[in-house]
Amino acid sequence: MSDAKILVVDDNPTNLKLVSDLLEWSGYQVSKAMDAEQALEVIQQSIPDLILMDIALPGMDGLTLTRKLKAAEATRHVKIVALTAFAMKGDEQKAFDAGCDGYISKPIDTRMLPVQVAGLLPPKDQP
Repeated sequence: MSDAKILVVDDNPTNLKLVSDLLEWSGYQVSKAMDAEQALEVIQQSIPDLILMDIALPGMDGLTLTRKLKAAEATRHVKIVALTAFAMKGDEQKAFDAGCDGYISKPIDTRMLPVQVAGLLPPKDQP
């Protein structure tokens, strides 16, 4: 079990539920948001350890939100992973240029997601 807090930001309810359920089953504390404004509200209440960020969000897109979070003192340490169906050449680089710490393309590999997430989180306290 992990006490890591993860925020999943995705405007597709099916994807949001799938990713959230997978992470909850893996023992993470999961918060959800369907757009950038909702994500900012969640972050103001509790800063997560990791954000899985859909790039194509209504209104402010995921890369714009990532830039904002990486520019702010309170949230610049939060790991942000781009979660996107845009598997176009150059998209991964755009995500990293915006400040993302990782990139996962959709469709999600349900067996690999918990492993990918664990690899992005800081290691638990060593004995």
